[in-house]
Amino acid sequence: MKRGLAAAMSLAVLLCLLPLRVLAQAPEVGGKSVYLMDVATGTTLGEFNAHEKLAPASVTKVMTMLLIMEAVDSGKIGWEDIVTTSEAAAAKGGSQIYLKVGEQMTVRDMMKSIAVSSANDCACAMAEHLAGSEAAFVQQMNQRAQELGMADTHFVNCTGLDDGEDAREHRTSAHDIALMSRELLKNHPDVRQFTTIWMDTVRQGAFGLSNTNKLIRFYPGATGLKTGFTSGAGYCLSASAQRDGMELVAVVMGADSSKTRFNACKQLLDYGFANFALVQPDICDTPAVPVELGTAKTVSPQLGEDGTLLVEKSLRSTVTAQVELEETVEAPVSQGQRLGTLTYRSGEQILRQIPLVAQQEVPRLSWKQMFGKVFRRIAMAAE
Repeated sequence: MKRGLAAAMSLAVLLCLLPLRVLAQAPEVGGKSVYLMDVATGTTLGEFNAHEKLAPASVTKVMTMLLIMEAVDSGKIGWEDIVTTSEAAAAKGGSQIYLKVGEQMTVRDMMKSIAVSSANDCACAMAEHLAGSEAAFVQQMNQRAQELGMADTHFVNCTGLDDGEDAREHRTSAHDIALMSRELLKNHPDVRQFTTIWMDTVRQGAFGLSNTNKLIRFYPGATGLKTGFTSGAGYCLSASAQRDGMELVAVVMGADSSKTRFNACKQLLDYGFANFALVQPDICDTPAVPVELGTAKTVSPQLGEDGTLLVEKSLRSTVTAQVELEETVEAPVSQGQRLGTLTYRSGEQILRQIPLVAQQEVPRLSWKQMFGKVFRRIAMAAE
């Protein structure tokens, strides 16, 4: 048996046809390939030629930064660890902070230089620090890309430089850039302490850094993420921004000018923020489920998966939510055991169903505990 607990909620779910609106608009924003994604849910809000394999230039460093953040967050390395510059790192061209052979710098300053000034020499030094060589690090980049489902991607270096013989094989897509950007932002929030810097210094203030991503200063809510340019790749950008609890990633590849890429991402982000919002389901008032023969009398439910919903603002008043829970459950109850369902509807149409599961385990009473419980009840009745 089940009991229903209905609560009206102003929610709406993105319908599968909505991205078509952006598909029609995307070519107008400029660039060979564009993509707009919600970070929390991974929902595609718009795309154009999103899977075309193109040179990403320094947007490559999104993956470089992701592997650095994973190493830091896992405890493999620390922010104050010292990185020593090799000849290979010091010889990197393009954007750099002009590391000298043997120069030492902390992981923190290396990461800052990569995120803010797109420093190729620091990217190479960090690759060697983490994997022993840039080649070994690139293998890790490609492995991580596979794990994230980046089917359009093959990296040959950690910088995005396209001056090597194998540069023509260094390719990714706007879709894949959005995937790795989302992974970086969603699971490693501390990266924003670097990607939101407008101006800073390294070498005890002796060398100035200025962010290559001008949206950090001029777009409200900007959180990152990475620019890129080479003559072969054109102007590229993975731009992220956050407003009203929602974070979006807009990717543009192959734009014909820096102004075009920034304007394109601004237009995509503006579209996303104007038309969509996130809603977090609130089940705080959901009652606990009675447990039979358990060491606890009840077990509390919680969402069994991320319940965040991407909402089209014009539809948010049309949706209701209903919680259905088991009348009772019998012990033992395992943590994560399904107790019911949270269902979102628009009229009669079911939009999404989210499992409700046990927050904690409830062991079954032992025979000794059962007899003791019965004995106490008899004794209380006799009084």
